[in-house]
Amino acid sequence: MKRNTYLTLLAPEEARKRWFERLQAASLALPEENVPLTAALHRVLSRPAEALRSSPAFHGAAMDGIAVNAEDTFSASARKPLRLEMGRQAHWINTGHPLPPHCNAVIMVENINIEDAGDTQWAVIEKAAFPWQHVRKMGEDMVATEIILPPGTRLGPYDLGALAAGGILEAPVFVRPRVFIIPSGSEIVPLEQAREEDLRSGKTLPEFNSLIFTAMITEAGGESLTLPVVPDQPEAIAAAVTAALDADADMVLVNAGSSAGSHDYTAHVLQSLGEVVAHGISVMPGKPTVLAVVRGKPVIGVPGYPVSAGVALEEFVLPLLALWQKRPAPEREKATAIPCNALPSRPGMEERLRVKLGRVDGNIVAVPLPRGAGTITSLSRADGIVRVSRDSEGCDAGMAVTVELLRPRNALDGALLAIGSHDNTLDLLDSLLRKTHPRFRLTSAHVGSLGGLMALARRQCHLAGCHLLDAETGQYNRKAIEQNLEEPMVLLRLVDREQGIIVAPGNPLDISGISDLTRDGVRFVNRQRGSGTRVLLDYKLACLGVSPASISGYRDEEYTHMNVAAAVLSGRADAGLAVRAAANALGLPFVPVGVEEYDLVIPRRFYDSPAMRALIDVIRGPEFLQTVTAMGGYHTEKTGQIIWEYDGR
Repeated sequence: MKRNTYLTLLAPEEARKRWFERLQAASLALPEENVPLTAALHRVLSRPAEALRSSPAFHGAAMDGIAVNAEDTFSASARKPLRLEMGRQAHWINTGHPLPPHCNAVIMVENINIEDAGDTQWAVIEKAAFPWQHVRKMGEDMVATEIILPPGTRLGPYDLGALAAGGILEAPVFVRPRVFIIPSGSEIVPLEQAREEDLRSGKTLPEFNSLIFTAMITEAGGESLTLPVVPDQPEAIAAAVTAALDADADMVLVNAGSSAGSHDYTAHVLQSLGEVVAHGISVMPGKPTVLAVVRGKPVIGVPGYPVSAGVALEEFVLPLLALWQKRPAPEREKATAIPCNALPSRPGMEERLRVKLGRVDGNIVAVPLPRGAGTITSLSRADGIVRVSRDSEGCDAGMAVTVELLRPRNALDGALLAIGSHDNTLDLLDSLLRKTHPRFRLTSAHVGSLGGLMALARRQCHLAGCHLLDAETGQYNRKAIEQNLEEPMVLLRLVDREQGIIVAPGNPLDISGISDLTRDGVRFVNRQRGSGTRVLLDYKLACLGVSPASISGYRDEEYTHMNVAAAVLSGRADAGLAVRAAANALGLPFVPVGVEEYDLVIPRRFYDSPAMRALIDVIRGPEFLQTVTAMGGYHTEKTGQIIWEYDGR
């Protein structure tokens, strides 16, 4: 079968419009059912909910006191108190109880004096009551036949209470739309059948997109069913789609096979079964989406990469589910953010960039995450999404952009934004900080030590991880701080850590030191320019009189120690410079090169803030010290100590 080609890329909104029109989606009426209120949370009302009774159903007291006829009290004053006979002109009443006949007001108990005169008790008041004083009148909340909630309401806890107050014990709701998910791919296996050795060798891939889809569909009010994985065979895909439609699916998702590869059959299959309305959307990630109509029902070819798949569901599946349930399409809260570095983009394609966010000096700062369509962690770690329009080449650092928030806005206020050198202990710090101080969290982005200092200089982060060696003095970080920063800083030791060469299992090339990296056949993976590890390597090479150009792979860059270790483990490289903890985490041999000082550079103006004090308490705490020591390759004798204070001059 020949490859697919994207002849015309439609903008997401245009593709959605054409697809909805072809489906006549707006006129579709889902069936309805009545469900008990105990099972109605988050269900969607299918028609107006009318009160079956008034609430309250009687005139009731809103205060403890006496019930009276207000007109009987009009002569009362401080100069001429009024005496009311209890049981005839006034009646004791508790909050919520119905008023006695002929009463229309309540006087609070603290405004009453009681006099006993034999068998008769008198209530003495010094202020007149007005009609309906401290009374909840019948129907004050709702009146019988009144519409309590409109159709399309997604029932929350208070909505359930309002229905109950109106006498509605069963809610009329839409039947949940049924969405069938068909995972496809000859190399795909269900999670429970995935074998570690096959995953490592690349023979199989675990199928987890359906887990994501199911959660998104459930949140949107739908009901999903994941069918067995089908191989990359047109006949098998067609049979699975047909079976889903025969089983009364309201919508079918075919996951993977929607792109333009020689084994991507989804578009061809859907065209043979019905009509393909769009194949190719001008958005990255998410470009290979297929929108089709088969037997009058929506069938979607969803890209296989999880980030692309998520975009496809957000753009097409969730709006359709909302339309069917007479609800507005989901929309995220927006804010204005300042990117800490440039966000380039390719004109002609709308791009969705995942970013981390932090509020620094009143401004929300955005740090871009990896853009790969397969990096699901870029979504799980993201705080927001920046949309770059299709006619833009991106934006410059410092240029305000609109960001769609993936977390509550107030969560940004408790986030400490750390930009700089990567270290495995930063994620540990975030976990312990959230555990011991739930108001706060540590958000880290890895741009190298020098990049972190630049972010501090631009006032775009709260702290930076740094390990920049000065070749002349042998000291870490001080000279770099003096050269790049102009405000008071505190240099706090996080860890002393072992740097060295991570090599392949068994060290088959017998690498024993930096000089061995120049040998023929040794493929090296480096850290990015500006990172402390790169500076350390250059320093060691200079001491040996070795040119960086003599190392194969010197320009092959990774942004974290764990990515360096993964590159070696996968066989993409034979060696890479990183910390021992990364080697230990993946079970790789480690050739020590030296011990370096990894510090946190903290502006003095943030040092005594509640969030920073909480972070420092965690750093100095026994759990952090014990866990770091157990990771291997770290020394904590000076952890938490102030190493140096810079006056900013």
